[in-house]
Amino acid sequence: MFNKPNRSDGYEALSKEDKDLLDRIDAYAEQVLGDIDPQKTRISFQLDKLKPVMLEIAEERGAALEDIFIRYMDLASVVSAKQNAALKEDLHDAGITDFKEY
Repeated sequence: MFNKPNRSDGYEALSKEDKDLLDRIDAYAEQVLGDIDPQKTRISFQLDKLKPVMLEIAEERGAALEDIFIRYMDLASVVSAKQNAALKEDLHDAGITDFKEY
């Protein structure tokens, strides 16, 4: 039912360069942030941990750190929205459309 073949993973609309940027920062985040709960951890702490890889990418591209941060956040938002839409469609297809608290 879930993860249908050919289901969008949210990355299909990204250019190779954008996907590489997102993958690189996400891989670094896995290393330095580990199993923290992003909902319970201050964003300033998370960004401070990601700063080294973003600085490295900014230097490689001749861009400002702020530009890399903004691009990363934009790309992560696009992928997340596409993944959420795919999940919603999967749930709808499975007949799960009414979420009530019990």
